[in-house]
Amino acid sequence: MMKNDRVSCGLSLVGLLLLTLGGAGCRLIPDKGLKAPANDLVVHGLNFSPRIRYGAYPTSILGTPWAGPKLGTHGYYYRASEKNGIAYACRAGHVDIMHVRIAADWTAYLVGESYKHILRGDPSFSYKLLVDRSRNRVKIAYPENWKSLSKDEQSRIAREVALAMGPYLTYTMVTWHEIITWYGFQCIGLPTEYASAFSWEDSYSNLLGTILATRALQDREHTYNQAMKIALDEEMAKLGVQPAKFSKQMSESVYGDWYKGRMSMFVTMRRRNFDIGLNDGMVTPTLLPNATGCKGAEPVSYPVPTLDALSQYGFSAHVEIQPREWEKNQVLRIVYPNKEGKRIFPTEHFPIIMAQIRKEAEAKYGPEMVADPQP
Repeated sequence: MMKNDRVSCGLSLVGLLLLTLGGAGCRLIPDKGLKAPANDLVVHGLNFSPRIRYGAYPTSILGTPWAGPKLGTHGYYYRASEKNGIAYACRAGHVDIMHVRIAADWTAYLVGESYKHILRGDPSFSYKLLVDRSRNRVKIAYPENWKSLSKDEQSRIAREVALAMGPYLTYTMVTWHEIITWYGFQCIGLPTEYASAFSWEDSYSNLLGTILATRALQDREHTYNQAMKIALDEEMAKLGVQPAKFSKQMSESVYGDWYKGRMSMFVTMRRRNFDIGLNDGMVTPTLLPNATGCKGAEPVSYPVPTLDALSQYGFSAHVEIQPREWEKNQVLRIVYPNKEGKRIFPTEHFPIIMAQIRKEAEAKYGPEMVADPQP
């Protein structure tokens, strides 16, 4: 998702405007949600959807940024002190810090959006990742007694429901991005995107972002950006983050086997991780072999977001995706062989699509390059 050379895709007019206005911590974009304690962001929401950031391959190629323990202060809008790149942690393998931040900010944003629309009583709302053309829509069913509840009770329940919806909406959205990238989506029109689809750190980094944002949004003392810094630093320390030099060395150690090529446009990515939590509701990271200094380290798996918590409040929600990319028919034909459908329903269709992607990957790269249990 959003790799090194997706510059043309990222520098949209809107993105440039937000980068300019929010530059260097100048706070030229007034946003109440970022000034109050992170816990209050749920209610205040955010003025704009997250900015476009650039990710990287976990490969030792020209231009790959490497990250260590010092990751700076998170910036929902641009912040010069924010540090990004590919980190390595003994219990997580490679982690794309930019992916973590992307998923975290979308989680925060969609939590606020969910809260707003629930209090309005809206039956649905839509959203999209800025670099994609597909549009996501979530349909919300309310409890029968919703309108009879007091405003305070509605607010309390809406908060809990929103905190469950935000991570789920984000995770399905970024997973869909990986799917369409596998089938050839290129937001800058160059043959560079396919290598990024489900690379061995992708889904784990995305999931980690949703988890950290949810944790940050419980913080009653610090602003969201500060709370994210604390959550990220603490979690990376628990995972056993190593110096940036070590991250590069680990990538070099699998060159020729897991990947080939020294420039992003010419990288052949063989090792993938297709674990999105379909098997056991958890995503397990890919640890690299022979990690000196990480002897005996066991991978830390994280649970994927679900909407299960909604039922205790009498709510339900369902996500559908309207594919708009040129490559959409390749995916639609997997789940609609008779060409009768035009929407993707993640709960129903992701398992079918991922099984097909796995089959294609095993045929192309060999089953040893698939780094997760069968779904």
